[in-house]
Amino acid sequence: MVQYKLAPLDAAFAALSDATRRGVLEQLGHGECSITALAVRFNMTLTGIKKHISILEQAGLVVTEKTGRVRTCRLGPGRLEDEAAWIERYRQRWALRFDALDDIIDELKQGEGQNVGSE
Repeated sequence: MVQYKLAPLDAAFAALSDATRRGVLEQLGHGECSITALAVRFNMTLTGIKKHISILEQAGLVVTEKTGRVRTCRLGPGRLEDEAAWIERYRQRWALRFDALDDIIDELKQGEGQNVGSE
């Protein structure tokens, strides 16, 4: 399988698309943790959790450090500001569309009320 370097926004959303990876970020929000402890926490093999950690690392959301035989994970420098801004732009667009739809519905309701009284 050919793998391409994802743009930072794509890498972050790809990393966040998986419930286990979101759980790992939640766990690391409480403090750093070894890969072994994460594997136990999420009932996964070391190989499986390492793949998830690798994806989070590529997105800049997690940093790992090896001390002796233990690899420790902690939250990385990625603060999801660009991703939040992207989501906010779409939230605003949808809010405008729903507001316009509400206006149309109100107009239709007013039109129905006028038609009922004229019958």
